[in-house]
Amino acid sequence: MSEGNESGRRICLIDGAGFVFRAFHALPPLSRGDGTPTNAVLGFCNTVFRLAREREWDAVAVLFDTARKTFRNDIYEAYKANRPPPPEALIPQFPLVREATRAFGLPAIEAPGYEADDLIATYARLAVAAGDSVTVVSSDKDLMQLVGERVAMLDPVRMRPIGRGEVIAKFGVPPEKAIDVQALAGDSTDNVPGVPGIGVKTAAQLIEAYGDLDTLLARAGEIKQPKRRQTLLDHADLARVSRELVTLRTDAPIPVPLESFGPLDPERETLEAFLVANEFYSLLARIRAEFGWEGGDPRGAVPAEPAPEPAERRYALVRTLDELKAWVARAQEAGRVAVDTETTGLDAMSAELVGVSLAVAPGDACYVPLAHRAPGGVLDSEVGPQIPSADALGALKPLLEDPATMKVGQNVKYDMLVFARRGIRVAPIDDTMLMSFALAAGLRGHGMDELSRQHLGIEPIPIKSLIGKGKAQITFDLVPVEGARDYAAEDADITLRLDRALKPLLVRERVTRVYETLERPLAPVLAAMERRGVRVDRVALAGLSRDFGKRLSALEREIYDLAGREFAIASPKQLGAVLFDEMGLPGGKKGKTGAYATGADVLEALAAQDHALPARVLDWRRIAKLKSTYSDALTESIDKRTGRVHTSYSMAGAATGRLSSTDPNLQNIPVRTEEGRKIRGAFVPDEGFLLMSADYSQIELRLLAHVADVGPLRDAFRGGADVHAATAAQVFGVPAEGMDPLLRRRAKAINFGIIYGISAFGLARQLRIERREAQTWIDAWFERYPGIRGYMERAKAFARANGYVETIFGRRCHIRGIAERNPARRHAAERQAINAPLQGSAADIVKRAMIRVQPALDAAGLSARMLLQVHDELVFEVPQYELEETAAVVRRVMERATLPALELAVPLAVDTGWGSDWEVAH
Repeated sequence: MSEGNESGRRICLIDGAGFVFRAFHALPPLSRGDGTPTNAVLGFCNTVFRLAREREWDAVAVLFDTARKTFRNDIYEAYKANRPPPPEALIPQFPLVREATRAFGLPAIEAPGYEADDLIATYARLAVAAGDSVTVVSSDKDLMQLVGERVAMLDPVRMRPIGRGEVIAKFGVPPEKAIDVQALAGDSTDNVPGVPGIGVKTAAQLIEAYGDLDTLLARAGEIKQPKRRQTLLDHADLARVSRELVTLRTDAPIPVPLESFGPLDPERETLEAFLVANEFYSLLARIRAEFGWEGGDPRGAVPAEPAPEPAERRYALVRTLDELKAWVARAQEAGRVAVDTETTGLDAMSAELVGVSLAVAPGDACYVPLAHRAPGGVLDSEVGPQIPSADALGALKPLLEDPATMKVGQNVKYDMLVFARRGIRVAPIDDTMLMSFALAAGLRGHGMDELSRQHLGIEPIPIKSLIGKGKAQITFDLVPVEGARDYAAEDADITLRLDRALKPLLVRERVTRVYETLERPLAPVLAAMERRGVRVDRVALAGLSRDFGKRLSALEREIYDLAGREFAIASPKQLGAVLFDEMGLPGGKKGKTGAYATGADVLEALAAQDHALPARVLDWRRIAKLKSTYSDALTESIDKRTGRVHTSYSMAGAATGRLSSTDPNLQNIPVRTEEGRKIRGAFVPDEGFLLMSADYSQIELRLLAHVADVGPLRDAFRGGADVHAATAAQVFGVPAEGMDPLLRRRAKAINFGIIYGISAFGLARQLRIERREAQTWIDAWFERYPGIRGYMERAKAFARANGYVETIFGRRCHIRGIAERNPARRHAAERQAINAPLQGSAADIVKRAMIRVQPALDAAGLSARMLLQVHDELVFEVPQYELEETAAVVRRVMERATLPALELAVPLAVDTGWGSDWEVAH
């Protein structure tokens, strides 16, 4: 149906209950400064604003549920009994969403004993009777029974109408029969029983055959299938009860008269106060632009107001070289262009380039198809003309390498790698993902879809709508060109809009230095490392896999002997039964599933009590992981073209700014066991080269001495003393010379444990001592180093006041849960607040070193190349005759990485080593 008619009003009824849950699960976690979660509130506000901007309504209202118990529980006590309680982080957002509704100038309506759906049904009936038309904003299937000539639905995510055709596609019957189908099929989510064994498809067939539920039940004895016939006869009453449960009431009490509903027309002061209180500054800027409200930034700076989305998007399909050259000229004239690539996969080192998209202004973008093909697997004339890849890349190369034109990307490192494999060096670059990461690390995700919803209020076309999912998923080169154009051009368009929205925020939030001196210049460094890769000895890995396989077989036999029978060692359920039911070991605890907990902590506790079986299972798990995750998987990861392994570094993951490595993960190879070190031994250099490792020594402990101004620690580092022995001497009052190694090891555990907020329980468990003794040592440590306690309290207080802590370079590490009422979560957040400035500062220092080291090597005329970063360690491939010079240059750069930005109170120290493989070098 149309949204309006000439005589009546256009009424919009928003399913507020559905909105809250949808927004909570759709958006990443978000909290305001006091720790109150707000992601569902922001999602709700964004959608309401989007509705107001894209549709013209005469009247709008938002309907809510009140409590779990309604009149339906009187009909069927178990109604919705299966539903879990709402997530803890969602509970405080329910009243905020109602407050948001009123701040937008809309009625927030609820009625005790009734669900929001009943209120919607009642208002819809009244509106239709008054000659109005109704649009229900929801995708809830229970509301589809309302769809009719003057009632339609609107999917709030895709802004697509749901009419009669969509209901038939959902239920197999038109809206007027949807209730009968639901009554038969039931609903496990709401615990509507239905008729056992009958699903939606069968229910639709039965209702179509017999007309309605009453007729079907009256004539159930005529059904030919014996099982179905008997089921319907036996459960006819359940079907009737289910019909009562799914039928929406159209006579619910209405607390607010329909006639009083009006359009969205917020009172400025009220809405702005709400948005500022909840720190929705980007949304406030967009609303001001939409309503023409003047005003500065509420925090004292000029607001970053993204350009409103143009009413019309101009997405061109570029099929000729002349057309492409015209776009290149426009981009160079603009001086700033968003660039995105479409490929056949996520691995930039192996994916084939399918097309390129460019955006030169908001709403003005194009897609250049290069390698689309028909489903038959060969290039087909039905796809239409495409520019030969070599010609297209030849036209794009001057633009992508033009130093006067900024190339903007979202995770631009991926696109840089794709182009680098084709001889194009993309520079200079900006990256909207990294802008977001500099602004909001730890608050939310930084993917384009999330950023688009957060900052632009645009829901991008989902990739799954083009390529599908699961076994039926196709690669992008098989996507029809017209659909590919809309998707790819929109990606570039949104990236350009995000650039305009986020870049000003860097200045306002005082994180420009983090972005400009750490994140942005690191992207090309990592791209070069990823493309270079590292050589892995396939034969050595195969040998390790064989050895691990033999070890696993031997361990399995030993485990079966100890258990007295064979069982699936990898099955926690079967292992728990053996340990606690059959062997009667102490400490067995069952979880919600009824199975015993058999995690590493449980097995380690049992092994510490000299129980052999759990100790052998731990050995088996360790070897199995080494085999599957490393020796087997690394062999599969060797690139057939280069003969090397090419990991990918995630730049926008940890809130502290630490890089992570994936596909394969080369940062998690265990180094404390002999087997793990053998894995490192399979990483080797090319002929004529050696591998060199450069590793920061105790960098986080040095940073603690700096930020907490700990005199004895600072002096120990300045004097080059053994800091752990010095700590033991300070804390335990014994001479450093000739110290018992066990005492030094305990001091080392305290030194590093304090950084991570270790408790007496944790220290006691690590050192296998009494908890009271561990607490005594921790107390003595703080007594000797009182400055550290002061630093910890300052860090926690700063986090509570601001919602984040800062590294020495000004990176903001947002801390979620610092104001939690739950003590365990709050204490975890406090430990994070203490450690994040140290770990984050260390990560920043390593990044600064990575950015500077390759230019320094090049300037010295050295041929070494950086291959890997593993937290505090950098790995290089070095010509044998350049080892000494290379080590000297690398140490100098790494140890001076903080200068000239700041000078630390303690020196940085770097240990270097080299050898014929990574393990020897380390």
